[in-house]
Amino acid sequence: MSNKGIKLYNQAKKLIPGGTQLLSKRPELYLPDRWPAYYQKSKGVEVWDLDGNKYIDCLASIGSSILGFADPDVNQAVIQAVKDGNTTTLNSPQEVELAKVLTKLHPWSAMVRYARSGGEGMAVAIRIARAYSGCDKIAFCGYHGWSDWYLASNLAYKKNLDGHLLPGLKPTGVPRGLRNTAFPFEYNKINQLEKIITKHKIGVIVMEPIRFQEPQDDFLKKVRAIADKIKAVLIFDEITIGWRLALGGAHLKYKVNPDIAVFAKGISNGYPMAAIIGRRKVMQAAQTTFISSSSWTERVGFVASLAAIKKMKTKKVPAHLNKIGKYLIKELKKISVQTGLDIDIQGLPPLFIFSFNYSKLNHALNNLYTQEMLKRGFITSRGVDLCYAFKMSHAKKYLKANQEVFEIIKKAVEEKKVKKLLTGPLSHQGFRRLT
Repeated sequence: MSNKGIKLYNQAKKLIPGGTQLLSKRPELYLPDRWPAYYQKSKGVEVWDLDGNKYIDCLASIGSSILGFADPDVNQAVIQAVKDGNTTTLNSPQEVELAKVLTKLHPWSAMVRYARSGGEGMAVAIRIARAYSGCDKIAFCGYHGWSDWYLASNLAYKKNLDGHLLPGLKPTGVPRGLRNTAFPFEYNKINQLEKIITKHKIGVIVMEPIRFQEPQDDFLKKVRAIADKIKAVLIFDEITIGWRLALGGAHLKYKVNPDIAVFAKGISNGYPMAAIIGRRKVMQAAQTTFISSSSWTERVGFVASLAAIKKMKTKKVPAHLNKIGKYLIKELKKISVQTGLDIDIQGLPPLFIFSFNYSKLNHALNNLYTQEMLKRGFITSRGVDLCYAFKMSHAKKYLKANQEVFEIIKKAVEEKKVKKLLTGPLSHQGFRRLT
């Protein structure tokens, strides 16, 4: 247990609304009063907390570090950029170099804009798409960040985002005038999108091309056909899955091209960066509206992305993630059978999650799992977001720990002692205020 981390987080809650900048890094979502909360250094897949305890991080900074922490090749490029000056009144030539790389990887695209985070990138994409289509209304599928356009869905019905974001999320602060401008549909349920377009004039369709389910019955092709039929701009949010299934977007694997695609996180191995690529006629609409930021010209994000993409290509990173992920899923299923613990595994080899099948006990079981894995030196929460630095040796350590923890959990279920084994309060479910 990291006492220094817990003490510092208790201070943070008094100084920072919500405690952290990213909700997914909030300790209450994992183990309240026990989660290490802060790190002092990291390398590869290893993280050291403020007390010097070392862990294997199975979540890759919530998917941001696709190569691993402090990757030497990316860091070398960044350090050189800092030495040469990260920003001036003039522009960085790496803006153009990266645009060439991205449009070559995605031949359907012709132009690129940049931002510094996934949420910003999606906001830019939506602005461009609305400017081009001339229509405000959006149909969306998946999780797309914190922006007004997305949270506006909950203005119409408070549970609209439950399956996409977090249960109980209130759109406080989102202008009421945005009501009935964003409508959700579920993945692989094309009938829901068809119903939306019969009721509303939709100008933009936004979706994650894939998350935890494979597209079925030509789902992506059918979405593309609907967008063409109603002349809507199709945006693929590749922020989480991009670069993991293929070098570039996951849509390349399924051979369905959007009008705009948005990348962040893995594109720069954790350095602040986002790229919005698209068809020329659509992207040119950016010049009919105002989209601008001095932070988007800073050089570190560009050089980090160029170095990361180069390494992902030379090291065949998607293939590595697929190999390790398939091995983990196969072995976890074996351990489940051996221990008699009933679980379901969802997702893709590079990015998967499992759940316990014990109904009312599941929340407590999730906490017990996280607690026991943390004791064994793993930062995880029933899921794995793989990175290139996660090798077979780490996989075997992870599986050994899971074998031990599954046995503990199975025994606790049988003896009805799950909650007695917990050393602290249960984690938060959904969105909750801290103070």
